[in-house]
Amino acid sequence: MHLAYPAVLAALLFCTGLYGVLARRNAILVLMSVELMLNAVNLNLVAFDVWLRDALHAGQALTLFTIAIAAAEIGIGLAIVLMVYRNRGTSDVDRMRDTAEGHEPDRTAATGTHTATGTATARPEAAA
Repeated sequence: MHLAYPAVLAALLFCTGLYGVLARRNAILVLMSVELMLNAVNLNLVAFDVWLRDALHAGQALTLFTIAIAAAEIGIGLAIVLMVYRNRGTSDVDRMRDTAEGHEPDRTAATGTHTATGTATARPEAAA
């Protein structure tokens, strides 16, 4: 077996997972992207274990530990996401980060007030 095939597939899986972590705003999709990245690592571990013909099969043993850690991570992560969704009504990562830092979302367009000063702003539809 050529090592290049699983290595290229693992690189594509890892890049897809990395794009999902960086581009997605939904917490569940971010967790799924992290799982893709972990599966890419598992594929590399098994491929290099087969390629090196290790007598102890250390790559496969590490893969089993990685799968166990990934299962625990997805269980705890999903429980946290569901609890946050119940409390806040959204699983949007940006909104969770804004509320964790103490910032309120910008509601200037809906209320017509400036959030920093609390002063009223003139809305175009109100002038007519």
